[in-house]
Amino acid sequence: MKPRSMEEKIGYRLFLMGFVGLLCTAALCIFVFHKAFRTQVWTAMEHEADLVSAGYRLSGDSQQLSAYSTSSLRITLIDPDGNVLFESATAQPLENHLTRPEIQQAMQSGVGRDCRDSQTTGYETYYYALLLPSGEILRVAQDSETTWSIYDDAIPAIILSCVLMMAAAALMAGLLTKSLVQPVLKMTDDLDRIQDNVPYKELIPFAESIHSDRLLRENNEKMRQEFTANVSHELKTPLTSISGYAELIETGIAQPKDIPDFARKIHVEASRMIQLVNDILQLSNLDNVSEAGTPLTMETVDLLEVARECVERQKVNAKRSFISLTYLGESAPVLGSRSLLDELCQNLCDNAIRYNRPGGKVQIITACTRDGHCSLTVKDNGIGIPKEAQSSVFERFYRVDKSRSKATGGTGLGLAIVKHIARIHNARIKLESEIGEGTTITVLFETAH
Repeated sequence: MKPRSMEEKIGYRLFLMGFVGLLCTAALCIFVFHKAFRTQVWTAMEHEADLVSAGYRLSGDSQQLSAYSTSSLRITLIDPDGNVLFESATAQPLENHLTRPEIQQAMQSGVGRDCRDSQTTGYETYYYALLLPSGEILRVAQDSETTWSIYDDAIPAIILSCVLMMAAAALMAGLLTKSLVQPVLKMTDDLDRIQDNVPYKELIPFAESIHSDRLLRENNEKMRQEFTANVSHELKTPLTSISGYAELIETGIAQPKDIPDFARKIHVEASRMIQLVNDILQLSNLDNVSEAGTPLTMETVDLLEVARECVERQKVNAKRSFISLTYLGESAPVLGSRSLLDELCQNLCDNAIRYNRPGGKVQIITACTRDGHCSLTVKDNGIGIPKEAQSSVFERFYRVDKSRSKATGGTGLGLAIVKHIARIHNARIKLESEIGEGTTITVLFETAH
C-alpha cells in the first residue's frame, strides 16, 4: 500500500476541523439570532397590541381598527363567545375562534401567544392575543415572511462569507502544515547529527532511535569487515602451509623420509582449519540466538555436573600438557541450555590449559550465594593476562600472545564464544589475572527457580 503524505493528512484534518468549526459556529449564531429575533417580534407585537387596544378603547368602534392594520400586521377582534367581530385580512365571514390556542390562553391569563400555519393566508404566522376589559379579545398577527425576510436577504452574504472563510482555512491549513512538516524533513539533511536537529520534543525518541540504529549498523559493518579480514588471514596461513607441503610431495621434491612429517603437518593445519570453521559456525549460531531471538530449550542444569563432565573430557588434553585438572564445589542449579553451558565450560577449561605451563594447575569451581546467584569459576596458575589486554580478550580473534596461540593451535574465538553464551543466559563474566600468577574467570548466573 502506498504510504500517505503526512503533509496532506495534517492539512486535510486541519481543514476538516475548520469546516466543522465553521458549521458549528454558523448553527449556533443562527440559533441565537433566531431566538433573539423571535423575542424581539413578540415584544414588538405586544407593543402593537397595546397601541391598538388603547385606540379601540378610545373610539369604541371596531371598524376603526382598520386604521391600525398594515400589509404585515393583521388585526382581529373576537367577542367572548369566539365570534369574529372584525378581521383586517378579509371581509368574508370567519369561523368561530374560541378553540384557537392564543384565544384560550388570553381568556384564562389575559395574554395568549401562538405560532402556526394560518388557514387564511397560508403562511406561518405569529399570533398575539390580548383580553380587553370589555371581555372582547384583540388579536394581532404577523406573517413569518416578514420575520424571516432578514434571513433571505442575508443568505447570499452568509454563503459568500462561508466560501471565503473556507478558502482562508484551506490556505492557512496548507501553510501551517508546511511549517510543521518542513522541520521534520530537514532532520534528514544530516543523519550523523540528527539528534541535535530535533524540532519537536515528541521526535526525540525517534531521532535517538535512528541515531542508535545508524551507529549499530556502522559498528556491525566495521565488525563484519574486521571479521572477514581476520577469517581470511586465519585461513590463509594453514592453506598456504597445506598447499606448500602438498606441492612438495606432488612434484617429488620431498624425500620419502620427509613425507610422513609433511603429512603430519598437513593434518595439523587441516585440523586447525576445521576447528576454526567450527568456531565460526558456532559464533554465527550464537549471533542468531542473541539478535533474532531464536528459541532455545531451557532446562535446569547443575553446574557441578557440567564441571565434572568437562574434567572428564579434558583430562587427556591436560595430561598431554602436564597440567593438573580438578573440579570442586557444591551443587549449583541454573536455568539454561545444557549444550551451551557445556561448551562454555569446555572453552574456559581449554584456554586455561592452553595458556599454562607444564606442572601447572587448573581448577573448576562451582558455588551458590545467599543472594540467589550461582557461579562457575575456572582458575589457573598459568602465564596470566596483561592489564591492558584484559578488556579485549573476549573479542573475536584477539590474542595476547599470537606466537603462542599459533603454537598451541588456538583460533582466538574461544572467549568470544564464552561471552556470547553468557549473554544468552543473562550471566555476567568477571576476569581477574596477574602476569606470571594465573587467571581466574567467573561466570555468575541467576539461580534456577
